[in-house]
Amino acid sequence: MLRVAIVDLGMGNLRSVQRALERAAAEGGVELAVTITADPAAVSATDKIVFPGQGAFRDCAAALEGGLGEAIRARIAAGTPYLGICLGLQALFQSSEEAPGARGLGVFGGEVKLLGPAAGIKIPHMGWNRLEIVRPGAGALSTFDAEPPYVYFVHSYHAVPEDQSLVAAVTAHGPHRITAAVQRDNVVATQFHPEKSQGVGLRFLRAFVEG
Repeated sequence: MLRVAIVDLGMGNLRSVQRALERAAAEGGVELAVTITADPAAVSATDKIVFPGQGAFRDCAAALEGGLGEAIRARIAAGTPYLGICLGLQALFQSSEEAPGARGLGVFGGEVKLLGPAAGIKIPHMGWNRLEIVRPGAGALSTFDAEPPYVYFVHSYHAVPEDQSLVAAVTAHGPHRITAAVQRDNVVATQFHPEKSQGVGLRFLRAFVEG
């Protein structure tokens, strides 16, 4: 039985992520036990971590102070597979323009930056965009290598890593080249929402569960 902990910061529809993971696991024949939790002990005892969320970076940073953030960092350092979705990608970095002074997990160097206004586009960026794979073979994202799909985004900020080799996929929104996914070792994270991306999102979640 594969144990997956969904990190609960009270942000976003975590049940939709849970249902998508369970469906993806069933399609792959994987026995799955999903726990939605903010308990550091539960995070420390799980096989895989999923960190989804939509909301304010400052609230996220406050929720990660102390035991929960320490547990996530320790599990990542120990090699536990981690999937970040939207805010769960942004939280991997050190800081965000949205919340000066608030600190992310700091797993990677870099900052989360605002998508500035530009002619012909709307912010927040909401809707379907096609991925551009910039680094094939990036963990579960490799399921998209042969034919990069359209996936669903809802966000106003995106991560700008200090080390651009982290970036596995990008997408365009007007003049903006958006970090759509990052990956390194046991960590993969997407700015898009696989749980909202229909069949291609389930294919990605299945690859994460099976990997």
